Parts: sequence; C-alpha cells; structure tokens
Amino acid sequence: MHFFKRLAASSVVAICASGALANDSITVAIQLEPPNLDPTGGAAQAIDSVLYANVFEGLTRFMADGSVVPGLAESWEISDDGLIYTFTLRDGVTFHDGTTMDAEDVKFSLDRIGAEDSANAQKALYAAISDVTVIDPLTVQVTLSEPNGMMLFNLAWGDAVIVAPESIETIAQTPIGTGPFKFDDWVQGDRIEISAYDAYWGDTPALTSATFRFISDPTAAFGAVMAEDVDAFIGFPAPENLPQFEADPRFQVLVGNTEGETILSTNNKMPPFDNVLVRQAVAHAIDRQAIIDGAMFGYGTPIGTHFAPHNPDYVDLLANSPYDPERAKELLAEAGFADGFTTTLKLPPPSYARRGGEIIASQLREVGIETEITNLEWAQWIEEVFTNKDFGLSIVSHTEPMDIGIYANPDYYFQYDNPDFQALMDKLNATTDPDMRSEMLAEAQTIISEDYVNGYLFELAVATVAKAGIDGLWLNQPTAAVDLTGVSWAE
Repeated sequence: MHFFKRLAASSVVAICASGALANDSITVAIQLEPPNLDPTGGAAQAIDSVLYANVFEGLTRFMADGSVVPGLAESWEISDDGLIYTFTLRDGVTFHDGTTMDAEDVKFSLDRIGAEDSANAQKALYAAISDVTVIDPLTVQVTLSEPNGMMLFNLAWGDAVIVAPESIETIAQTPIGTGPFKFDDWVQGDRIEISAYDAYWGDTPALTSATFRFISDPTAAFGAVMAEDVDAFIGFPAPENLPQFEADPRFQVLVGNTEGETILSTNNKMPPFDNVLVRQAVAHAIDRQAIIDGAMFGYGTPIGTHFAPHNPDYVDLLANSPYDPERAKELLAEAGFADGFTTTLKLPPPSYARRGGEIIASQLREVGIETEITNLEWAQWIEEVFTNKDFGLSIVSHTEPMDIGIYANPDYYFQYDNPDFQALMDKLNATTDPDMRSEMLAEAQTIISEDYVNGYLFELAVATVAKAGIDGLWLNQPTAAVDLTGVSWAE
C-alpha cells in the first residue's frame, strides 16, 4: 500500500550538478529515499524503486506492460492439481560477490519469507508455500498447501527476490543480488550509486553506471530537472509543472498508470459508516473529476471499484456511484441522518491526499457531512488509521498490483467483513483457469462496488520528466520500480 511504501520521507536535499557525464551513465531522481536496501525485509516503495530488476531478481519478474515472464527460473512445470511447481533455474548465475546462485539459495530465500520471525511485508502472499525441496543445483520444487493461481505473479514481486544466505547480515546496507547492476555506494540523505555487473548472466545493459538521487520537495524537484542536474525524475511530484516541460524541447514527459487505487478509505465498523446507505451517500457526494482536476491537475483515471483500469479484467462500475448530491441527501435521510453528521478525515502526507482531502471535505459538506481534517505524518497515520483503526475517513493510494484480496481480511484497516466475498477470494486463489478467474474477479469488483466499501476515486498516474535523448524508461508502473535494464541514450 502506498502509505507503507512512503515511510521513509526524506528531507529536502542539496542538489548537486551531476548530469550524464557520458552516454553510458544516468542520474535518476525519485522523491523518497529507501529506509533500508532489503526488498525482502522492508515495505517502503523506494526500496524496489532503486533495486527491483536492477540489483535483485526473482524466479519471475514483471515487464513494463505488467506481464510476468521468466526471471532466474528459465522455465517451470505445474502439477495437474496445482500444488507442485518445479522450477528449472538458469545456469551460470552468480551473485555480485562472485558466488553461484543455485537451488539452495532459492530454498533459503523462500523459507526465509515464511519463517516465524520473517519481516517480509508481503508474507501472506506466500503463505500457501508448505515446502521447498532442492532436487539438484538447478531444480527446485515448491509445494503448496492449496492451489494458488497467483503464485507465479506473486513470485514476481520485489518481496520474493532471491538473496544469498551469506549476505543477510549486511543486506540492509550492502545489498548483493544477481541483477545486471551491482550496488556501489549509499550516501544517506543524498544518493545511491550502482554500476554494471560484468559477470551478469543475461543481456548486458547499455548503461555502465547509474546514480539515484532523492529529492522530496516539489520545488527542488522542478529546479533540479530544469537545471538539468538530473537526467530523469521518476514520479515527478509537481504535476502543475508538466506543461512547462512538455513545451521545452530539452525534455520528454511520460504520463502513465500505476497500480495505485486512490480511495476515500472508510471505516466500515464505525457508525454511521456501518450503514451501507451512508457509504452509498458518500459515494454519490464525490465528484471524482473535480478531485482529479483540483488535486492532480487532471492526471488520473476515474475508478468505480478497487481495480486498475488498465488490467484486462477491469470492470467499469463507475455507474454505481455517479456524482449526485441530491441522491446523497436522500440516502442520508433514509439512513436517519437527514441533518447530516460529523466525522474525522485523517490525511497522510502525499499531495493527492492533502489536496484531495480539502476538495472532498467541501463536497461532503454540500450534502450535510462535516469533516474534522487532521494532517498526519506517515508514522502517525500507520498508528492511528492503519493499526488502531481510529478514523472515520481517510485518503490513501494502494499501490500493490492486484490487491483486491485485502477486502477478504475483516481485520484490515477499513474493516470490511463479508463472508461471501471471503469465500469468493478463497475460490479465486484455488483457481488457475484464466476464464474462470476473470469471471470471479469481475464478481469481486462488483461486490465491493455495490457494497460501497470505500469511495473509489482514481488510479494514480505516474509522471516521468526526462531529457529528450533517453530511451527505454517505463511509461507505466506495474510494480514500484525504476527498471534501468533497458534504458539507453539515443545515438
């Protein structure tokens, strides 16, 4: 989820000129600095932004279009009952310390995720793994306790990259992976440097080195890009400045999709939101386009359920919750709140939440719902909203791919408890047939839309501003990553 991914909000950094010194190096800016460098032991989005596909690799991996392709596993076979996955590993893969990557490392990495003391942020995704057996150095067998049609997808997440046992003690500061780039240096508060790994098993990247800089302040971000102190800014934080860059021939502007469903999170167990009529009233009080225009300067795709519009299985359910303030007032009266009510609106730091919160508060006021706005830092948000569930409404972007399964967890922070939905998710997890899965995903999207679990706002856009001569940057973000493996400078 977006809040997890942003716990390490960095302070404004001093910006040093360091543009591309040659056609084989690049300086990339992102907003947030990783809190540590272990993608298997930390939830911050910034960890994957720097390291995914660059330094670390998994058995499978995401491509720019969201497809899942072979990674360190060159192929696999799945038993007829869906319980046994036999992976054939690539030969000749080494870690950046020169040691061989083999089936023992895969077993170690997967066993570590499921260990009792595991700090893996997505441990639940791999809970079905009951046994990992080494057949030979290049063959590993993964046995599930129940079929899980998402397993190859889940193994592509940064949380399931393969790590070396001997690197674990220092992985958070000195990551050692199998990727095309090796970690060189981390100057905390400023930058991380990586360079091409000479013994990489796959295609050699065009870049020989890359520097990630951390610039959290939107004004400083604008200045750094305009002065060409950085070659690209991924997730540019000031959308109001994008037209200026689009009009400047020195730059290219890429505006793509993320997996970030931005929602008006609603506490389904806190009165009056335990009443579906009240939740429906809130949904009709919201003018999505006004929020997208006012908070995001027009960047964002309206959604009517918790699912990414660019996913082939997305169902357009916007018609369930059109902007209709008069209908909202009728529903409130029907629910016994003809005179409205007052609730809390607790907002985390991102501009989509702070800017969007002011707009939503005004829209809710029009139908008689008053909100007491509190601006929280991430640590406070985690404690009050996510952990203690002490909120009425909030705004957050959920950036994990295909995360509709969170609605099957009644203890999740918005506390939606629907046994029928939970049973549907169990059935989905046990199904591998693509057509059947599509039908179930459509049903799941429809259930939560018609239950008005949350206010579904928009899919978060991601903007990249880069120098005109750079090729191969991802347009969309099917996972949180700044994948440099296919990036090059135009000749």
